[in-house]
Amino acid sequence: MSKNHPHNQNGPLDPLEQIKSDSNYLRGTIAEGLQDRITGAISEADNKLLKFHGSYQQDDRDVRDERRRKMLEPAYQFMIRARLPGGVTTPEQWLRIDELASKYGNETMRLTTRQTFQLHGILKWNLKQTIKEMNDELISTIAACGDINRNVMSNVNPEQSDAHEEVYEYAKKISDHLLPETNAYHEIWLDKEKVIDSRAPEEVEPIYGATYLPRKFKIGVAVPPSNDVDIYSQDLGFVAIIEDGKLQGFNVLAGGGMGMTHGDTDTYPQVAKLVGFCSPDKVTDVAEKIVTIQRDFGNRSNRKNARFKYTIDRYGLDWLKEELNERLGWDLEEARPFQFDSNGDKYGWVKGKGRWHLTLFIQNGRIKDFDGYLLRTGLREIAKVHTGEFRLTPNQNVIIANVTTQKKKQIDELVEKYQLTEGKHYSGLRRNSIACVAFPTCGLAMAESERYLPKLIDKIEVILDEAGLSEEEIVIRMSGCPNGCSRPALAEIAFIGKAPGKYNMYLGGAFNGTRLNRLYQENIGEEEILKSLRSMLFQYANERMAGEHFGDFVIRAGIVEKVESGLNFHGASKTRG
Repeated sequence: MSKNHPHNQNGPLDPLEQIKSDSNYLRGTIAEGLQDRITGAISEADNKLLKFHGSYQQDDRDVRDERRRKMLEPAYQFMIRARLPGGVTTPEQWLRIDELASKYGNETMRLTTRQTFQLHGILKWNLKQTIKEMNDELISTIAACGDINRNVMSNVNPEQSDAHEEVYEYAKKISDHLLPETNAYHEIWLDKEKVIDSRAPEEVEPIYGATYLPRKFKIGVAVPPSNDVDIYSQDLGFVAIIEDGKLQGFNVLAGGGMGMTHGDTDTYPQVAKLVGFCSPDKVTDVAEKIVTIQRDFGNRSNRKNARFKYTIDRYGLDWLKEELNERLGWDLEEARPFQFDSNGDKYGWVKGKGRWHLTLFIQNGRIKDFDGYLLRTGLREIAKVHTGEFRLTPNQNVIIANVTTQKKKQIDELVEKYQLTEGKHYSGLRRNSIACVAFPTCGLAMAESERYLPKLIDKIEVILDEAGLSEEEIVIRMSGCPNGCSRPALAEIAFIGKAPGKYNMYLGGAFNGTRLNRLYQENIGEEEILKSLRSMLFQYANERMAGEHFGDFVIRAGIVEKVESGLNFHGASKTRG
């Protein structure tokens, strides 16, 4: 199949396609731009290519106007994101990231919704050295961003630790198999030194081609009954089918995605669809062929309609199955039955395979030392004595995993000393909250998210207390823009930024992450948010059925209509009051 299939565009190529084509396999002039001492920025074209290497150029928007008045260029800085399949990292790697956060960053670490680390506040002059020192600890950043397969997610639920190891290995195999083969990363950042693995010397990209994918591509691996990876939000999802304690294979789902554009009804979030079943040894083959289908048929003319979900919705699920089976040279089997019960994390200690695992709540994934709460210091001290690993969860939390019985007492003492289990005292709402970074560093943000959601939850918790719902598990998410990094379209309550202090409010997602929500109110501020939620939460407390989740209740009560598919996400929204 030609990489320039005639069906993959509806008009002239997007300008980024030309940038990728001219980049000489992602090199561009990044190396030269890093040497330019006149500016703290790199060129616009190189900034696009830099994403493939795991970094974004940003600026501090809190000081943008002030710097403009002083005739200064924006306070440019860079975010670096690690590629960390399944979110598994060693204590030594944790300590190195922590060290780099002080040495070159802004004294914080950020756990992302894709189970990896981000460092913020890196200056251009320190960018290469930071990436090099990460690689010295065998932490790569290649393919953490860009039009390529991103960090592969994997179930980390400690109660399923028996299954975790095997499933994690498959996630890692998928990640390794879909790495770009260009030498550009090692040339620019590591002075041609290959630390991660050896790659073919010839300049080819057998999977991606010279222009890579039309848009980003996300893969996750889930182990029922836990949907912690939000499998329905992934471009490609693998659901582990375990029978009698043995991994039988994976159901394949395709076409999920959270992003959209305000005011453009041709864009929408979507849930992935079941494609079939494959045996464990066929997983990388299926992943590769799915990626090549998106490479050949994805929209390279309009990036807003370039994600895999739009490709599938344009051509149909039957077409995808036929195209996939043809490329594989064998047919996927019928999907096997499975069921999810939740997509959150379960906090505290659990035991599995003779080892202990402690899940800690990290509000919005930000690891720093707060006044009276030395979170970063506490985790650093644990890393110094821990002999297992850290697992970063899809919900921005962390698991101190594979703790020996001998080490448990020592780690417990540190947890107590630094009060790291304060999350267990939080409301069920806060424990199930996710926010993206947004202001001040994200250039796409339209409203606050990470800095605001905790304050909003403070006020919602007052209502929950009054209604007797403090312990009720409710999934709440906030995104500063409609790109949806916090996966808001799957939440029971969600807020997507529209303008400073203004949000679109969505309701009715499923507690287990299997259903999209629906727009309830548009462009509202805090006063309207709290007024609406007060009415609904009291109604929920009084009228819910036994075991009924909030997202299901608002649909049954007629507050919003159920969304069956992203194709009717923008349908008429029923509201009250």
